[in-house]
Amino acid sequence: MSNSEKLHQKRTKLKQQYLQLIEDAYNLRQTDHALSDISEFRATKVLHEINKLKFIIGDSQIQAN
Repeated sequence: MSNSEKLHQKRTKLKQQYLQLIEDAYNLRQTDHALSDISEFRATKVLHEINKLKFIIGDSQIQAN
């Protein structure tokens, strides 16, 4: 498995994690604001990782061509 494929798999996994955290934050918003904020914060950190991978994957695709 190439590095590019590993990066794509990691990005897919992070996207799923991000969506779950956002859903959790939304569901907790009515019952526990603190947990909702924590979930949103974690989702923001995951989104930052996704954006970094997006940048790296984009660069590697340009170099491959």
